[in-house]
Amino acid sequence: MLRLLQLELQKLLLNRTSKILIFISFVLPFTVLILSSIKINVFGFFTLELGELGIYNFPIIWHITTFFASQFKFFFAIVVVSMIGNEYSNKTIKQNLIDGLSKKEFILSKFYTIVFFSLVATILLFLISLLIGLYYSSYTEINIIFRETEYLLGYFLKLVGFFSFCLFLGMLAKRSAFALAFLFVDFILEWIILGLISWKGSFEVADKIQNFFPLKSMYNLIKQPVQRIVMSKFPDKSEIAYDYALHWYELVIVMGWTAIFVFLSYRLLKKRDL
Repeated sequence: MLRLLQLELQKLLLNRTSKILIFISFVLPFTVLILSSIKINVFGFFTLELGELGIYNFPIIWHITTFFASQFKFFFAIVVVSMIGNEYSNKTIKQNLIDGLSKKEFILSKFYTIVFFSLVATILLFLISLLIGLYYSSYTEINIIFRETEYLLGYFLKLVGFFSFCLFLGMLAKRSAFALAFLFVDFILEWIILGLISWKGSFEVADKIQNFFPLKSMYNLIKQPVQRIVMSKFPDKSEIAYDYALHWYELVIVMGWTAIFVFLSYRLLKKRDL
């Protein structure tokens, strides 16, 4: 495993574009999080300090930071599809197989890289969220600090699942631009299917079915926290209540899709004449 991971990391670090995108995907969300946690003077009119609004209190901070950071996953998605696109355009995939790398090892090297970067991103998010929370939170009890850290697991699996989807699309399309286009098409299709089922049946049934779709199932791992923040500020507004918890079956669905995408990537490569 380490050999395959090291091989893939060497390829990425030798590519200038990949290095820039990796840097952006790691640094940008955490920089924004850190900047949002300090006092900002807005042209001398007022001082903005989000920490004073209570959004960095434990345990809600785990929900907010994981949701926010996950919005930047598209940058590394470009790296993933570029990994595959470059292999085909530079014909290095054929050379790797000639040099003794099996097709299974080739796919695993990509998947191990996805898991590695997802794990690093999760660890960094944990440390930054913990430090910001310890500074701003009104609650310092250990059991409260580490409550709802399951959102970090959701964040990790969301990244692994999404990037595995990008891996499959990259193998399918062979070109980075086409793979990203397919990603957008899938997003549109999921909502079109939701609309058609709602039209022919009911929205409740359509919504339950959509929860099994790839992108929607990944979104469900970390649902938007805005309503939760409003609920915490206005507890009497019971009509806006919604289920923001992370459920075990949502994790299973995404893990299932991840396994499917990796397997299909391998099958595509195995059947192709390189």
